[in-house]
Formats: sequence, C-alpha cells, structure tokens
Amino acid sequence: MSTARKAPSPLSACDEPLAGRYDVALLDLDGVVYVGPDPVPDAPENLRKAAKEGMRIGYITNNASRPAQVVAEHLASFGLDVIADDVVTSAQAAAKLIASEFPKGSPVLVVGGEGLYAALEEYGLKAVQSSDAHPVAVVQGFHPDVNWVMLADGAHAIHEGAKWFATNLDLTIPTAAGKAPGNGTLVQAIRAAVDVDPVVAGKPEPPLLETSIERLKAKQPLMIGDRLDSDIAGAHAVGIASLWVATGVNDAHDLAQAPPNQRPTYIAPDLSALAQKQPGVTVEGAKHTCAGWTAEIVNNSVSVKGEGEPYDGLRAILSAVWAAVDAPPKPTTKAAKTAGRARRPLPKPAPAPGTITIDAALHRVGLDQ
Repeated sequence: MSTARKAPSPLSACDEPLAGRYDVALLDLDGVVYVGPDPVPDAPENLRKAAKEGMRIGYITNNASRPAQVVAEHLASFGLDVIADDVVTSAQAAAKLIASEFPKGSPVLVVGGEGLYAALEEYGLKAVQSSDAHPVAVVQGFHPDVNWVMLADGAHAIHEGAKWFATNLDLTIPTAAGKAPGNGTLVQAIRAAVDVDPVVAGKPEPPLLETSIERLKAKQPLMIGDRLDSDIAGAHAVGIASLWVATGVNDAHDLAQAPPNQRPTYIAPDLSALAQKQPGVTVEGAKHTCAGWTAEIVNNSVSVKGEGEPYDGLRAILSAVWAAVDAPPKPTTKAAKTAGRARRPLPKPAPAPGTITIDAALHRVGLDQ
C-alpha cells in the first residue's frame, strides 16, 4: 500500500452496503468491538453478518499488551469466528520495523508485556529485560505491569545508543471504569529523560496499517475506529477509506472540530453500518443537505431543518461546519480609517474550529449528548 495514495473525501456516499464495497474491515478493538472484557452491544452480531456477505474481518489494535493469539481467544469468546492470523497488533508492527533494521537474534530491551515478547520472537529477535544485555533497540508498549524500573532501564539503554521504538502514542485507553493512562503517557515519561523521539509503529503512523493490509491481503480495505486522532488519521496516512463509529472515545463535537486529516469517509452510530448504504451530502450555496435534513451556518451557529434519520442530520451538520472553517478569508468592502486615512480592509477569517455552536442542531436531529 503506497502512502502517496489519497483517502476518499469525508462524508462520501456509498450506494451499496459497506460490506459489499470493501473486501477487508480493519477494525480497531478498544471502543469499537469491546470495552474492557465485554463486547460493545451488538458488535459481534454485526460482524458475523458482514462476514457472511464475504467481508474479511481483521482486528487491528494499538494496544501491545497481549499477543495476537490471546486477543483472538478473547474475540472468539464473543462467538466470533477468529484466529490469530486475523489479528494484527502494534507490537507486531514494531517488531517488523526492528527486524528490518537489525539482524535476527539481535537483543531488544522490552518495556512492556507479553505482547511484545511474542512479537519479537515471531520476527526472530531476542527479547531482553535489562540494559546490561547491551540491546540494539528498546521497544515500548502498553502493559499494566510497566513500572519505574522498566522505564528507567529503557532510558539508560537509549542513552547508551539503543534505538527507541514505541508501539503507539495513545495517551489514554478506554476501560469499563472510564479513560485510563495509555502507552503515550508512559512514552512521555521516558522522553523526559532522553533527547530523542521514538520511531512509532501504531496508528496514526503508517506501519501498523501497512502491515495489516499486507497480512490480510486487502485490496479495498476499510479502517473502522472510534478515535479520530489515531484510527481516522491513520486511514488518511495510508490513503484508505474510514468509518467512524460512536461507541468509543470521540463524539459529535469532536467530529465537528476535526482537522481535515481526521475527518472520516463515513460516520455511523455502530457497526450495523456495515450492512447499510451511506448517503452523501449535496451542497448548494450555504445549504448542506443529506437525505431529509438541510444545515447551514447562521450567526456562527448551525441551523438545521427537515426530518429523517439522526445520522443523516449529523452528516449535514458536519458538512456545513467543515465548509465554514475551511473557507478562505472573505474580503470586506468597508474600508477602515486610521488617522483620517482610509486603509485597505483586512479579509475576514473563517471561524476557528470549535467556535461554531452545534448543540441546538444536534438536539434538533435527535443526537443530544
């Protein structure tokens, strides 16, 4: 997969069910398929339906704490037909990066858990637990047992010349009790003690998705996730389509404020979208219409009229907001005066992301927070 390829436009239309358009689903796990030990409601059934339509289901995770086999067993407990080869972890992507630079058998210091040990073994690298082993690289990934001693030893090895790899930079992970610190938080702890940045394997950087596309033999992949800054940005980075679902971290307000490289091709409340078509948005002047809804910006607030499905309304709202914040500065016709002299007026800038009010519009379409 070439990273020069461009992702489809945000809020694109799809005139057939997504499971028919795309051959492989690249599913983020936390917040999309499960939260903690439990499945997202109806997610397993929606995935079984997509698989029956011929879509291959791949499970792609930035969480490096568990080996692919353990992740597969967890997913199989939900009644999903899944084997280890259907799972690709950021630990595997990181190990592949290290193996591309260092010969087999090279010592690599692990700051993390069993997911990293399994991935290094898969790629013929030697996992070590101390900087005294003179590792050629340090690989860091999330695990709840990571402690100060491991972080300090990783910093020592990096100071001694080991190349630093991180599986991902997610600051938080979703848990049943709410958000908790993720690997990015632990990476920051080592970064405070060293003078280099790590090579990052996980989303939104390309290696994990490129590894996944290669392993799953995807020709027309669809990245599915809940996080804009990792899942959707990662899809943009490798030039593939993306589906955002509302079962995890980000919400409609986050979507409205998303920069261009974090805007999804499709949006939906959950994985039932795989069996559905996706309506597009038509734009006529300031009016943005999706199915029965029309939205426009009035006095820095979204006004929406019509009726229909709530997510059709959200598509119209997002289209209006994104068009407004992306608009070039507007020329003003009224000249200002300075010390009695007329001067050329400055163009009026587009509204900044987050300054356009969408709460009333969300209420109108039935998507109150």
